[in-house]
Amino acid sequence: MTHGDGGFDLLAGLVPPHAGGIYLDNNATTRVAPEVIEAMMPYLAEHYGNPSSMHQFGAAAGRGLGEAREQVAELLGARAASEIIFTAGGSESDNLGIVGTLRAYPEKKHVVTSAVEHPAVLGLCRDLQKRQGYEVDFVGVDGEGRLDLDELRAKVRPDTAIVSIMMANNETGVLFDSQAIGEIVKAQGSVFHVDAVQAVGKLPIDLTRLDTVDMLSLSGHKLHAPKGVGALYVRKGVRLRPLIVGGHQERGRRAGTENVASCVALGAACRLAAANREEENTRVRALRDRLEQRTLAAVSDSRRNGVADQRLPNTTNLSFDFIEGEGILLLLDRAGIAASSGSACTSGSLEPSHVLKAMGVPFIAAHGSIRFSLSRYNTEAEIDYVAQVVPRVVERLRQITPFNRSRATF
Repeated sequence: MTHGDGGFDLLAGLVPPHAGGIYLDNNATTRVAPEVIEAMMPYLAEHYGNPSSMHQFGAAAGRGLGEAREQVAELLGARAASEIIFTAGGSESDNLGIVGTLRAYPEKKHVVTSAVEHPAVLGLCRDLQKRQGYEVDFVGVDGEGRLDLDELRAKVRPDTAIVSIMMANNETGVLFDSQAIGEIVKAQGSVFHVDAVQAVGKLPIDLTRLDTVDMLSLSGHKLHAPKGVGALYVRKGVRLRPLIVGGHQERGRRAGTENVASCVALGAACRLAAANREEENTRVRALRDRLEQRTLAAVSDSRRNGVADQRLPNTTNLSFDFIEGEGILLLLDRAGIAASSGSACTSGSLEPSHVLKAMGVPFIAAHGSIRFSLSRYNTEAEIDYVAQVVPRVVERLRQITPFNRSRATF
């Protein structure tokens, strides 16, 4: 690994806590838990039958699928396992929830979402608006990333088919009050869908009590299950038309033979998440705060993006004025540290994050923003090492980046 840069030794005097890299990009994807791998392997090697088949091989696969459905339902506090539809991930779950509702209510042509949604929802809503003749309203947020409930209330109408608002923002970690949002939605008789991809497994969710939520999306690879599997919760009685039509699988709501091994993995990950949720909200939160506080104290012209309290316990989004986030990520990677400049689904764009733009974060800060997202596999030694490296990275980049502080431009 190369630490130097033009004679500048980034890690002079620092000792990494271990030989492997430090992974702080868990909002993009997570390590598959060893227990999850162990749970899914028999369904690749032994219980390989089609879960719809009548013979013993199919029955074994079917039992695994049923148990996984129960485990997902239990983590969410759903009333019944039948309210869980297995999908190929969060994007499909979002599309099924939104488009499936529009197909069920063809007379309604209005959709409401927020300006800070994940691309899985924003991209779909823009497509509905530009190519499919739907009217879409985007609700704004304040400077700390909180949803404007008054604006939401003004935009939801009797002809609104569905409102889709995330539970937790993937870039800042800021939480939205799904119950309060749902009450506004239900007052107009609309369907309420929640993208909870970042929240599931990190926050307690009880859909029995969270009774304004009609549908909720989750994705396996955000909670230590493999990529390519997810689920959509659909409250009993909610109308939904399938996107994939064919066989009878998933109670006719999503045709195609189920990916049994990955569904089993998702169930196991949900069981582990329930067992580790207290750790997420205590030890992991403390590590997040330690990293954030030490970094902001050590670096001038820096800031946290998003409200301090109501956010995910593992996420911090920090901005460093006068430098670019891409440069920070490159030097962090040289030091063996993985982080992100925002959503992995929008990486490659030179534009500042749409989330930070919606919050009104100044360009010089938004352009130098970095998201650190932790997991239960991170240690205090790792966090202390990162907190020492980041100020050095920022200092080096400010030395070599041309900018005009008085005009605040590059």
